[in-house]
Amino acid sequence: MLSQLSIRNIVLIESLDLAFGPGLGVLTGETGAGKSILLDALGLILGNRADSALVRAGENQASVTASFEFATLPGALQGALAEAEVVIEPGEPLLIRRSLKADGGSRAFINDQPVGVALLREIAPALVELHGQHDDRGLVNPRGHRELLDRYAAADVAGLAEAWQGWRVAGERLAAARASIEDAKAEQDLLLAYLAELTALEPVEGEEESLAGARADMQKGEKLAGDLEDLRHLWEGSDSALAGLRGAARRLDRIAGEHPLLAEALEALDRAVIEAGEAEEKLAAAADALLFDPAELDRIETRLFELRAQARKHHCQVDDLPEKMRTMRAALDSIEHGEAEISDLIAAERAAYEHYRGLAEAVHAQRKDAATRLDKAVAAELAPLKLDTARFRTVVTPLPEERWGAHGLDSVEFLIATNPGADFAPLAKIASGGELSRFILALKVALAEQGGAATVIFDEIDRGVGGAVASAIGERLARLADGGQLLAVTHSPQVAARGGTHYMIAKSSEGTVTRTSVMLLDAAGRQEEIARMLSGAEITAEARAQADRLLEGV
Repeated sequence: MLSQLSIRNIVLIESLDLAFGPGLGVLTGETGAGKSILLDALGLILGNRADSALVRAGENQASVTASFEFATLPGALQGALAEAEVVIEPGEPLLIRRSLKADGGSRAFINDQPVGVALLREIAPALVELHGQHDDRGLVNPRGHRELLDRYAAADVAGLAEAWQGWRVAGERLAAARASIEDAKAEQDLLLAYLAELTALEPVEGEEESLAGARADMQKGEKLAGDLEDLRHLWEGSDSALAGLRGAARRLDRIAGEHPLLAEALEALDRAVIEAGEAEEKLAAAADALLFDPAELDRIETRLFELRAQARKHHCQVDDLPEKMRTMRAALDSIEHGEAEISDLIAAERAAYEHYRGLAEAVHAQRKDAATRLDKAVAAELAPLKLDTARFRTVVTPLPEERWGAHGLDSVEFLIATNPGADFAPLAKIASGGELSRFILALKVALAEQGGAATVIFDEIDRGVGGAVASAIGERLARLADGGQLLAVTHSPQVAARGGTHYMIAKSSEGTVTRTSVMLLDAAGRQEEIARMLSGAEITAEARAQADRLLEGV
């Protein structure tokens, strides 16, 4: 609820700090005292356009600060604030401040965090619901009528929204599967041709590196062929160096026992033979590895060319070709098995549709039943509010399937006819602002809920009525305010007497300076103000007595 409102330099208000409590609060004062200034100031908090004309004459800047307190922050507020990255600690009041300059421009803050005015407009419906002569929001707006009727009907709209989401997801999956199969079918012949080429090629991961290495070795072997041949002759044959070393070792072995130095020489010669043998083996292995075979080199180069050509065709690396083959086979398999999958998805989508349709039809029946009950409840409230010739109707209209949604199968709108024989029309079509406010009051009482806003304000709902009708309005406002917060700007003493708190708005002048002030009245002040409202300029003893009777009767 709205707990505090501070205004600085707005039109005739120089400085004003107001505290509000729960229940019914009334604001009274003479015509022109400045009640509209309070509403204009509050409108800045709710995201209305910042008009520099609101800045008090002679001042450079004006500001309005409003504090709202909640036992638990409403979900609509939580979501909007979280999306805007505005942090509100648990138990902390929601503090909104709006400043505007005389030369134009404004700034907005929520709990000292700068925000855009669009955010204020977004959260306004959860904070304040204002009903007045030019009301075009709240209960007047048809966009909220379905939600109000659903609350009245206690319909399972959360389950309905979940079923709608399930149907939509099932439909999206089916559509995606069908599109995938159609795309695959369109490419089926091409996939088959590509797969045939790759299957014939049989690419192996790592093959390119192996082939490139073999080709490089063979190309080196071609360059080193002469040197390798000369070296081979050094190690092969009976007259080779290695054969000579082995022959010398045999002869030395026969005489090595004759002297220690001969034995040592034999050991050294044996080591040389062993090392030379290892060298011979490595030269032979190198010759084999570097063997130049023109036919094999041509085969390797042809293979590399074919592999790389396929990689370019499929925009991948050579090592990725085996995975490309697997992907193509999977795509072809999906075409083959796709129809069975489509059948399953069709069945799932149909089941989700039937589930949603069943819940939606149940909610439709609840809405129709609730509409009948609501029409009777509103009708019972109209006569006491001097709207006995008016008629109210809740219209539940089935929508075409393309307009079904999380809300179900229907549109809902509240219609009225103010005169006998007149056609029913939307609430906003009412000619009189007073009639509109009373109709809204009757509807809110029938709905027995606050319309989702923390604070409800009625601006001169009693315009043009008095006596028993004004008493009925006051009684219903008090009933509606029970357990919540409702503020009423009123000229009716019967309504003012119902207030739990009473604020008097007054205008005063000192020379050329005019100010508007607001005073919270005590019991004596209430009696005097209600007496003024009863008698006019001169407050009589009879008016005071009548004021006492009004106050005692509530």
